[in-house]
Amino acid sequence: MQLCYCASIPSIQNRTAVLMLQHRRESFHPFNTARIVSRALQKSQLMVGHNKNLNERFESVSLSQRAGLLFPGEDAKILENLPASELPDQLVVPDGTWHHVKTLMRDIPRLKRLPRFCIAPDEPSRYRIRREPIAHGLSTLEAIVSALQAIEPENTELDLLLDTFEHMVDNQIKQGTANWRENQRRRRGMPNIPRALTGDLKNIVVAYGEQEPGKSAKSHGDRPAGPRLLYWAAIRPTTGERFQCAIDSPFLENKGFLERLRLSADELGNRKSSTEFRRNWTAFMRRGDRLVVLHPSTANLLRQIDPDSQDPLILKAVNVSKTPEIDHATEQCFPDLETQLPPPSSRAQERLQLAVARVATLNLTFRQHSTQMDAICKSTDSIS
Repeated sequence: MQLCYCASIPSIQNRTAVLMLQHRRESFHPFNTARIVSRALQKSQLMVGHNKNLNERFESVSLSQRAGLLFPGEDAKILENLPASELPDQLVVPDGTWHHVKTLMRDIPRLKRLPRFCIAPDEPSRYRIRREPIAHGLSTLEAIVSALQAIEPENTELDLLLDTFEHMVDNQIKQGTANWRENQRRRRGMPNIPRALTGDLKNIVVAYGEQEPGKSAKSHGDRPAGPRLLYWAAIRPTTGERFQCAIDSPFLENKGFLERLRLSADELGNRKSSTEFRRNWTAFMRRGDRLVVLHPSTANLLRQIDPDSQDPLILKAVNVSKTPEIDHATEQCFPDLETQLPPPSSRAQERLQLAVARVATLNLTFRQHSTQMDAICKSTDSIS
C-alpha cells in the first residue's frame, strides 16, 4: 500500500532561504526528503535536473552575499559554533545519494566557490528506511532542519517537520517498505510488469512526442542531446483527458516534413514557446501521476525541454516474455475511452494509441496471471 503524507506536512515560516539542487535520479526515489522540505519551508526552492542543466541554471540564480553551501568538508565551518554575525542567510544544499552529490560538486563550479558550512550531529540519522554510507550521516531533511535550528534557534516550528519525518519513517517500516528496491521484487511466477501498470491505472498518463528532423535524441550520461521536441501529445486513459501542443520551431513551416508527420491544422494550432509548453504540461500533470512512453527517445525529448520532469516509465524496457496479444485490450481496460478517441489522423496519435493499447495489454496480462496464480495457491492449500 502506498502512503501519502502531504496533508501532514507543516507550513513553516523560515527566514533563512534554502535552495536545493537535486540530482534528477533522486527525484524518482519514493523516500525523497527534499520534496518534503520544499513543501514545508516557505522560503525554499527545489531545482531538479541533470548535472549540466543544473550548472547552467544555477549560474543564473541570484544568491545572497551571505549565501553558503551546506556540505561537509575540511574547510567547512560548524554552524553551531559560529556567532550570529557569521551565519549565512541563505543555504544551498546539493541533494542525492553521496555519489550523485559528489558529481554535482564536481560538475557545478559555483558550488565550490561558496563558503562551506556543516553541522555536528550528536546522534545518528533517524532515516531508518535508507542507509547512510558514513557514520552520523543525515538525510537532506534532517541536515536542513539541523542547520536552520543552529541559525534560527527561536524557530520552534522546525520540530514539527521532524515529527512529520519520524511519522513517515515509522509508518513506512510498519508497511514493510524499509527496502524499497527489495520490495519491487515480484511474486514468483508473476510477469515482470512495473507495479504502476498493475493497478487501476487512474494515475497513468501516456505520451508521445515528435522531434525535429535529424537523428534520434540520445542521452550521453546525464547530458541529453539531439533534435528538439516539436510536438507533444498525451492522454489520461481512464478519463480521456488529452493534452497536445506544438512547440515553436522553424520546421513547423516545412510542408514536406509536416506531411510526413500528418499533423493537422488543429494539432498545429496550439503552438507554444518552450516556456509556455513547460507551464501547460506541468499544469496537466497531477501529483502522483505516472508518465508512460513507448521509447527512451521520447523521454529524452521531454527531458531536453523540461529537465525537471519525472523520468517516464518506458514501455519498450518492460521485459515480459510471452506477453499474449489480448483482443480489444484498450476496450477491456478503458471501456469509456474507445468512444472518445477519434480515428488517428497523424502519426503521433497512431503511436499514442499503440502505447495506450500496450499499457492495457500489460495490465490485463498481470491481472489474468494473478488470478491464475491465486487459483493455484488455493488449490495447493486445499490439497495440503
